[in-house]
Formats: sequence, structure tokens, C-alpha cells
Amino acid sequence: MAARKALMSVDYEVFGRVQGVFFRKYTWKKALELKLVGWVKNTKKNTVVGQVQGEKSNVERMKEWLTRTGSPSSRIERCVFSNEINIPTLNFKSFEIVRK
Repeated sequence: MAARKALMSVDYEVFGRVQGVFFRKYTWKKALELKLVGWVKNTKKNTVVGQVQGEKSNVERMKEWLTRTGSPSSRIERCVFSNEINIPTLNFKSFEIVRK
């Protein structure tokens, strides 16, 4: 019987030049690559917010990507993480770009 991997969830908000530079698209692609679920969207205050869930090691890799890499044309000033918790099961089936 295989041991279950630890799952976690974290909310994030990315500040800087993150709108109009395909940030959401690249976030979606990175989430798929890391087998994460959740969502990402633009805000009216020119930030990007979202939530990621998945295996703890992959969420940590995504946090690093959100803080240091982003899309090729983005310029990340900072990324703020909140509500970081261990979870028993995933709350989403996929990773979505929210357009509102």
C-alpha cells in the first residue's frame, strides 16, 4: 500500500507588472505541469490572485515560480501567500483561469 502524499492549499496575490503579459496563461501552464488544481484571475488593482492545491512539494515549487519567475514579460515585485493549510482532499478538479 503506497503512502499518501501530503496535500496543501495556499492563496496568493502577485504584485508588479503581471497583467497584460500572459501571467494567468503561464500560471495555468505551470500548474498543469506540476499537477496542481485551483484558479487564477486578474484583479481591479492590477494584481493577480488565486489558489493552488496539490502535493506539498509541488505547491512549494509553484510558490517559488510565482515569486521569482512568472511569465516571460512579467516583472514580479512581490508575492504574498496566505491561508496556507494542509488539506485531506483537493477541493478542485482542475486549474482554471477565471475571467471576470
